[in-house]
Amino acid sequence: MIQVKEFVDVGSLSAEQKTNEFLATLQEEQVIEIKYSAGYRPNRDISEQRSCILVIYRTASVPAGKHEP
Repeated sequence: MIQVKEFVDVGSLSAEQKTNEFLATLQEEQVIEIKYSAGYRPNRDISEQRSCILVIYRTASVPAGKHEP
């Protein structure tokens, strides 16, 4: 099965840190694609940069060219 997991900067925890922790639990062949986006969020007197990382992955190993039942 193909799944999607989203990581967003929250407080002192960065999206990068949370993504790396999650990726460490996967086998390399499970990862299909990683997308990254950054933007600014106005916050009173300053703007904060926010990062978002999307990981598209397989929950079970399926050989290339084969379809899951």
